[in-house]
Amino acid sequence: MKTGFLTSVVLVATLSLGIAIGLYSRDDALLSDALASSHESSGEPSPVKAVTPRDVYYPGTEDLNPNEMRVVALGTGMPTIRPKQAAACFLVELGNGDKFLFDIGYGSVERLSAMKIPMDYLDKVFIGHLHMDHFGDLDALWIGGVKMNRTFPLRVWGPSGATPEMGTKYAIDGLKRMLNWDAVTLKGLLDSRGEKIEVHEFDYKGVNEVIYQENGVTIRSIPAIHTADGAVSFILEWNGLKFAYSSDTFPNKWWIEHTKGVDLSVHESFASPQILLDKQKYRPEFALALSVFKHTSPQQFGKVMAMTEPRLAVGYHFYNDHDTLPLMLEEIRKTYDGPLALATDYMVFNVTRDDIKVRMAAIDEEIWPTNPTRPKETAPGVGDTFSDFTKSGKEPMSDLVEQIYRDFNEKNGTNVPLPK
Repeated sequence: MKTGFLTSVVLVATLSLGIAIGLYSRDDALLSDALASSHESSGEPSPVKAVTPRDVYYPGTEDLNPNEMRVVALGTGMPTIRPKQAAACFLVELGNGDKFLFDIGYGSVERLSAMKIPMDYLDKVFIGHLHMDHFGDLDALWIGGVKMNRTFPLRVWGPSGATPEMGTKYAIDGLKRMLNWDAVTLKGLLDSRGEKIEVHEFDYKGVNEVIYQENGVTIRSIPAIHTADGAVSFILEWNGLKFAYSSDTFPNKWWIEHTKGVDLSVHESFASPQILLDKQKYRPEFALALSVFKHTSPQQFGKVMAMTEPRLAVGYHFYNDHDTLPLMLEEIRKTYDGPLALATDYMVFNVTRDDIKVRMAAIDEEIWPTNPTRPKETAPGVGDTFSDFTKSGKEPMSDLVEQIYRDFNEKNGTNVPLPK
């Protein structure tokens, strides 16, 4: 492992994780030019050239090498919501062009949009279990993704439950019913191909079972232990690299057996009992039970990492602040002294066989949806499906509407007719 990697991990773990990064770029073209000039420079200081090297990731400005894996933490926080950290979500991008989402907790789609990736590429989601902080933004990815130009069906993989009503298919059937008004009212307005959702439910009891195998990528599931039967963890293998993602789990034999020596081991390291007592004022018995038995406490996380020895251990699922970070690190170091990063939102890991680079992303808060990857299907005209009661309340403004259509068609060289 390269020295630069070790240095970056130490800095990340001890200095910068609790600090919000506030770097923004409103002009990707100018940023690309600046990056290009920095690559061409000799490395000597210059009053007119961009500073190089850059220890930050600007989404949409870097190629992914054919043998490289990039993992972006899009949700690293607690089951409760706050602006700084969304709920659980990790994006895995591979040099073969494939992209995968592991969990899609509430708030994470906002972070996902900041990556400036066409929604057409973000069509594969793997859900570890059905708590809202792990799949609560699926609606935003599904229906919201159609509005953000996804033209392909959304594909979802998730575990069964002890009964059908506790499984992924049942949950998504309910989601469809909940979003029926939204889905129905989109008909005829947007590309209907993106409105489809495919559910692949697999047996939660499968041990290292293949649940996905396409384009040289294999994803396996292993059982997890979290609040009820039906939780799982995932292992992705591609091109000699391995990524493991725990979702939520108590330490278990399946993870310890099947994730030994993985390149990136993303495992929950829940807030310690003392942090829960001090910060959230939980009852002592509940703070202990929640951290130690319902989740994996920092010391347990460290022990798991010591037993599995990944190239880089990544702890998530706690509020990563200036005061909690040292406490978490102190607890973990009681049981683990290996390479470590404690995740916060927008942390980026570039993984190759030779090195792992850890940085933060600099995001643009004024982004717009990216373009689709293929031409959109032409939607039929805007039909009038209102009842006579609702139509009776319209103020037609016919002259103004006709003028808007004329001006638009003239400016854009189109001939869009007024709806009948």
